[in-house]
Amino acid sequence: MLKTEMRNEASKHIDKMDSLSIVKLMNEENMNAVKAVDAALDKVAEVCDTVADSFEKGGRLFYVGAGTSGRLAVADAAECPPTFGVPRDLVIGIIAGGEKCMVQAAEAEEDDASAGERDLKKYDLCDKDVVVGISASGGASYVVGALEYANSVGAVSVSLSSNADSPIEKVAKIGIVVDTGAEVITGSTRLKSGTAQKLVLNMISTCSMVRTGKVYENMMINLRPSNVKLKARMVRIVCEIIGCDADTAEQLLEKNDWNIRKAVE
Repeated sequence: MLKTEMRNEASKHIDKMDSLSIVKLMNEENMNAVKAVDAALDKVAEVCDTVADSFEKGGRLFYVGAGTSGRLAVADAAECPPTFGVPRDLVIGIIAGGEKCMVQAAEAEEDDASAGERDLKKYDLCDKDVVVGISASGGASYVVGALEYANSVGAVSVSLSSNADSPIEKVAKIGIVVDTGAEVITGSTRLKSGTAQKLVLNMISTCSMVRTGKVYENMMINLRPSNVKLKARMVRIVCEIIGCDADTAEQLLEKNDWNIRKAVE
C-alpha cells in the first residue's frame, strides 16, 4: 500500500479528540512534512539549478498536476510575474481539467494520460523547457502523460511525489520524493503532502529567480506597482538601496515609470 494511503496511528481516534488536540496533532504532522522536504533538498537544489539554466537559455518552467497538486501548481506560477517582474509565460501552471478545476473538484480528470500530453502541446514545448509533474501518490495518469511528452521533445522532466518508486518518478529524468507518510485523515493528501508540495514549489520558483538576477540582496527589485501596498514596498526598497527618504524614492520611481532598477541607477 502507498504510504499516503496508510492509516496514521497517531490520528486513529481523531473523531474522539477535542479541537485543541486535533490542531496540535495536525501541526505536529505538518512538522513532519517540513522534515520530509529537508531530506529531499539535494534533489530540490538540482532542479533549481536546472530551471535557472533553462531560464538563461530562453526556456520556461511548467508545473503540471491534478486536484490539489494542480491548484498548488497554478498558484505558484501565478505569483511569479508580480513578485519577480517576469512575463506570464515564463512559469506556467497547468491543472488537469482546466481553469474550472481550480475551484471545483473533478477527480476523474487525473486519469486521462492523453490529456496531459494534449495540454502541454498547446505551449509548443521544446528542449529548453523544464516540466515538473506533481502527484502526491505519484500515479496520476494525467501527469505521467505530460512527463512522457516532455521526454519526447527533449525537455527536462521532473517528478514531485510523496511515494518512492512511483510511476511519475520512473518516467522523470529527475525525481523529488518528499516522504510525508500517512495523513491525519487517511488518504487526504491535501494535508501533509500538499504542504510539502507547496514548500518545494516555493523553493523551485524562488531559487531559480534569485539565481537569474531577479532579486537584489533579499529584495524584489523587479516588483510591479500593481496596487498601493506594492507601491509602498517599492518606495521602501529604493530607500533601502540608495539611503534616501521616502519622498525622494517616490519621485525617483515616478520619473522612471516605477522601475526600481532604473530608479537606483
